[in-house]
Amino acid sequence: MADVTGPISTLPGSRHESPKAAMCDSHPHRPAVARIQGETDAFGSEMVDACQECATEMREARNAASAGRCDWCGSNATDLRPRRDYEEGMSGRVYDVCGACVRRENEQVHEELEALGYYDDNYD
Repeated sequence: MADVTGPISTLPGSRHESPKAAMCDSHPHRPAVARIQGETDAFGSEMVDACQECATEMREARNAASAGRCDWCGSNATDLRPRRDYEEGMSGRVYDVCGACVRRENEQVHEELEALGYYDDNYD
């Protein structure tokens, strides 16, 4: 049976070990081979127990490009992915973010760390 967690730092689609003797939520006669993290928010996540067939389908769906509106810039995009805002912490809200916003944030963080001397050989 699916489970609900408390606050969690992993993102939707993350694969976790299924409990012993767990059965697939969609195919109750098949043993679960994975527990896949589903809907996730600041309060926790839903976990889905999946047989091999369901786990493969979920992985393929996760890897497919997701289209919609970016939660950060509001643009329509075809490359949305789940992302957390660093300032909200590792168990904060999960946003659907476009590739351009991810690149922009990564560049900004890199610049901030560089200004702090993080990449210097003598950094303590």
